[in-house]
Amino acid sequence: MMTQETKQAIITLIKQQVVPAIGCTEPIAVALCVAKATELLGCRPERIDLKLSANILKNAMGVGIPGTGMVGLPIAVALGALIGKSDYGLEVLRDSNRNAVEEGKKYIAENRIHISLENDDPDKLYIHASVTAGEHSAEAVIKSHHTHFVMLSKDGHDMPLPGRAPKCDGTLQADGTTQPEVPLTLRMVYDFAIETDLEDLKFILEAKRLNEGAALAGLKENYGHQLGKTMCSPLGRGIMGDSIFSKILSVTSCACDARMAGAMVPVMSNSGSGNQGICATLPVVVFAQENHNTEEELVRALIISNLTAIYIKQSLGALSALCGCVVASTGSSCGITYLMGGTYEQICYSVKNMVANLTGMICDGAKPSCALKLTSGVSTAVMSAMLAMQHKYVTSVEGIIDDDVDRCIHNLTAIGSKGMDITDRYVLNIMTHKS
Repeated sequence: MMTQETKQAIITLIKQQVVPAIGCTEPIAVALCVAKATELLGCRPERIDLKLSANILKNAMGVGIPGTGMVGLPIAVALGALIGKSDYGLEVLRDSNRNAVEEGKKYIAENRIHISLENDDPDKLYIHASVTAGEHSAEAVIKSHHTHFVMLSKDGHDMPLPGRAPKCDGTLQADGTTQPEVPLTLRMVYDFAIETDLEDLKFILEAKRLNEGAALAGLKENYGHQLGKTMCSPLGRGIMGDSIFSKILSVTSCACDARMAGAMVPVMSNSGSGNQGICATLPVVVFAQENHNTEEELVRALIISNLTAIYIKQSLGALSALCGCVVASTGSSCGITYLMGGTYEQICYSVKNMVANLTGMICDGAKPSCALKLTSGVSTAVMSAMLAMQHKYVTSVEGIIDDDVDRCIHNLTAIGSKGMDITDRYVLNIMTHKS
């Protein structure tokens, strides 16, 4: 039986990792860092110098910035300096409007923004913003997590740091106070979701509300590659039918279409990624609606899905060469298996089926075509759950699968965080040397 203290620590962890975000979290995190440095400076910067890790740069190059109609880092940086509010966290550009965008374009044209690659820090999530005006300067550094400030300074003097984000190893930090580690396993994820009082878990329904809103926005407008709308069209229905499966794919894709194209709509992120939040939430929501599950079953399934994604990210890291849809769709497969009436054993089967199928899918930056990858992940999630319910799963004699489901997950994350490092460098090299 799980202790109340452990349950509360896990609730805190979920609430710190499942948060609203507007826009792709990498350029938004850069905007957040610039906004914080600008607030310390106390006036509009005359110059902004940024040093970014390769993974931040990769995920910020091709994605739409909310409310701007523009793609890439410069406009996000400019708006961070002009209207950004660090108190908003990953909604830092919430106050953006047409006038601010026009002012941002002028700011870019004046050549005030200078971006370079940071090669000295090994962390895959690293943002160093330095702003100057006259004789005054300020700096801010975000590292390891999208909102985790590790250094603030003004005119060369260190400034107090805000409350800390949780470390990847599960150690919770808030307001500078370290809380006990939460040694997550898949069994703990399941037991927590099943045993915890329902009222303590209902906060996860906010993820349903926000991400359904994003999906509706993607259906109403022509965002990105319009994958979601295409699947809802007569052509899409003629090929795929009007099944639960097709509805799961189309709703998830619509939300991703909107987010990646820069729609000014918030989504509920997971572990620093809006797409992961969408992928861990909407397939579970749609299946529950179509399968007529109760609200309690939905809540517990959403907890299983989101907490599984958080668990996997603890050893994978905030950014990696592995596409985040692999992580989040594994979570959604677990949630869907539960909604099908699956046991813990069958949830383990679904994880093994997911790891056997999707390991190795590369992340080549945040962009509108991420909707295609999410759809691949979610379709695999549904198939993995269906197989699991029939007690069919990939066994330890096949590939990287292990009898122990947690070891199986760590095989996946080891490949994503270490084994694919060279792949990551090749991907960035290709992206930055296109003719």
